Amino acid sequence: MSNPLDTDAGSEMFASYENELKLVQADLNQKLDQIAEASGEQRKSAIRQAEQVLEEATELLDQMRMEKQNIPSASRSEVNRRFRNYSTDIDDIKRKLKSLSDDRKALFGDRYTDDPVDEHLEQRQQLLSGTERLERSSARLQGAQRTALETEDIGRNVLADLYVQRQTIEGTRVNMQSSEGYVDNSIKTLRGMARRMATNRIITIAIITVLVLLIFAVIFSKFH
Repeated sequence: MSNPLDTDAGSEMFASYENELKLVQADLNQKLDQIAEASGEQRKSAIRQAEQVLEEATELLDQMRMEKQNIPSASRSEVNRRFRNYSTDIDDIKRKLKSLSDDRKALFGDRYTDDPVDEHLEQRQQLLSGTERLERSSARLQGAQRTALETEDIGRNVLADLYVQRQTIEGTRVNMQSSEGYVDNSIKTLRGMARRMATNRIITIAIITVLVLLIFAVIFSKFH
């Protein structure tokens, strides 16, 4: 089933950290089983590796704690619940590892650290674990970089769309202003025509009045 957070804005990195934490948890549980079955230097090496992986899990939890603040409020409660479950699981693993580590100290003490061969083995194990952690951190950084590039592309496309929309709106506004100018000119023309029609009507009435008066004057002169 797909993660419901994958479709929410600002949750891609949280989901990435969550998936990686699940892998780290599985690795820790496997190492705890190995520690319980091991003894001697093999047990020391397994505990040391588990401690380093546990540090990585703690770092992932810190990243998830910061990233979940960017998740929309609608999904925040579910994310907080899942985060608390992961925190509880990691705390349980810490307690189990501490118990196993205390058992190692009680059973073997520090006598293995005096052996130069053991010291070289510890250094090799530390280098291998450090390289593994570096590779995982690099993978997380690459994932974050890909997400940032994708976000930048999306932002660039949005800006381009906004620019096109702005140009369209400005063109529409210019057309509206031109249309308003045409309407104003039409109104002025109609008003001018109305005034001329009124003037022509007055002139026509005046001419008719003069003609009527002239007719009456002619008629009157004939009878006198």
